[in-house]
Amino acid sequence: MRLDELVRYLDGYLRVSEVPDDAEAMNGLQVENAGEVTHIAVAVDACEAVIQAAALQGADLLLVHHGLFWGPRVPVTGRAYRKLNGLLRSGLAVYSAHLPLDVHPAVGNNAVLARLLGVDVTGWWGEYKGSPIGAVGELAVPREEIGRRLEQQLGVTPKLIAGGPPRTGRIGVITGAGGSMIRQAHAAGIDTFVTGEGAHYTYFDAEELGVNVFFAGHYATETVGVRALAEHLAGAFGLPWDFIDHPTGL
Repeated sequence: MRLDELVRYLDGYLRVSEVPDDAEAMNGLQVENAGEVTHIAVAVDACEAVIQAAALQGADLLLVHHGLFWGPRVPVTGRAYRKLNGLLRSGLAVYSAHLPLDVHPAVGNNAVLARLLGVDVTGWWGEYKGSPIGAVGELAVPREEIGRRLEQQLGVTPKLIAGGPPRTGRIGVITGAGGSMIRQAHAAGIDTFVTGEGAHYTYFDAEELGVNVFFAGHYATETVGVRALAEHLAGAFGLPWDFIDHPTGL
């Protein structure tokens, strides 16, 4: 398949130009190749180890959630050079989708993880730059059951802050670094919030606002979207793909 055709499809499917994101994020095609895609590698992060693994697998497109470029511009030396050199030498293109992947209703991290937990997604919550980014829905189970399902689906042992009711009702999901959204979760009537990580103060937000909070890891909670997107592309275009797992434990 032509790279430019796939990029146009991804840009439209993920609404890359419409979804607001961090000013330092660069969504879309970050590095091109000679123009063809026959094998996709997907991963959470475009780090050196992932780039090397994708090249060894013979991939010609690396599809990631966290791309190469974030933060201030840096010279192409040291680690930046090694990454770019590895990509160019192996003919590996890079496409990154951050918040456009988080919020997608079909293959997005938030909706996919909610469905994996058995949540009936009924809407969206959690404002970021004027747009809702979190999935929300109903599920009535003992709160410990959410932890068991997270462990089963993600292979991690989540941290529970048991600030809310023993039995869940309204569950919100924002993957990654969503700990700062506990107050918005409370305002949205959410009694159980699933996210990746949070700062120290978030313990007291959960405890004092009466919200159960599960921290299941920034990395782990964001493995589900790239996999779902790859499955979608395989179905739409017949492109083979592999997931490159490089967990941080964070």
